[in-house]
Amino acid sequence: MSEQRVGVTGASGQLGGRVARRLSESGVPQRLLVRDVARAPDLPGATANVAPFHDRDTCREAMRGLRTVLMVSASETPDRVEQHRTFVDAAVDAGVEHLVYISFYGAAPDATFTLARDHWATEQHIQSQGLAATFLRDNLYADFLPMLAGEDRVIRGPAGDGRVAAVAQDDIADAAVAVLRDPAAHAGQTYSLTGPEALTLAEVATIIGARYQPETIEEAYASRESYGAPKWQLDAWVSTYTAIAAGELAGVTTHVADLTGRPPTSVATLLAGRD
Repeated sequence: MSEQRVGVTGASGQLGGRVARRLSESGVPQRLLVRDVARAPDLPGATANVAPFHDRDTCREAMRGLRTVLMVSASETPDRVEQHRTFVDAAVDAGVEHLVYISFYGAAPDATFTLARDHWATEQHIQSQGLAATFLRDNLYADFLPMLAGEDRVIRGPAGDGRVAAVAQDDIADAAVAVLRDPAAHAGQTYSLTGPEALTLAEVATIIGARYQPETIEEAYASRESYGAPKWQLDAWVSTYTAIAAGELAGVTTHVADLTGRPPTSVATLLAGRD
């Protein structure tokens, strides 16, 4: 097997798995950095190492010899930024030269979407460590838009008439692979990955065979309290919609096309034929 110089985190998940499969199909040797080796995909040219983000020593050993690592953000938890910092520090310890980080569209310390603030903090830590870096700031996943509708086929939330330029996960994966195959060409760059158009949730609802019912912020919290989620998670859920209302997810870019050489996939095309 050729020398593995590329590492991919989250390879047992939706986005990381897409990237890992594409790299394998292109003949790029890779090391899959996962929490559970048993769940890692079995791919030609790939081996799997345990690398839980919170364990600096284990991550450092798992990344030794790697030059470039795709860092897919950890699961949403109150200590996610701390986990990210630990992983980044382990990458530095291991001699990794370049991190490609899956961030979020509009990441900023004062972003309306609360989790976008976590991504900004992670970006800041990566930059502070002197690593070469590329940030892929993804808009909301178009693949997950049908999940916004309840069992009654109604999307409820305080998004008003705001728009969202949701992006397909396959497009993100193709963009990530383009960067991983030639990381030096993208060092220091931030790409905002979006779909080809910005849609209101009413328009999204029509595409998926649902309807949109606006809520007030108070109604949004009340309607979600029954899930028993902690306050930080309720804030994240509700602020997804208020970020749309504030226009913070509406910008459409050419970055998917710039990286992949083809236009991004529309929501209607992606979801055609889905239940």
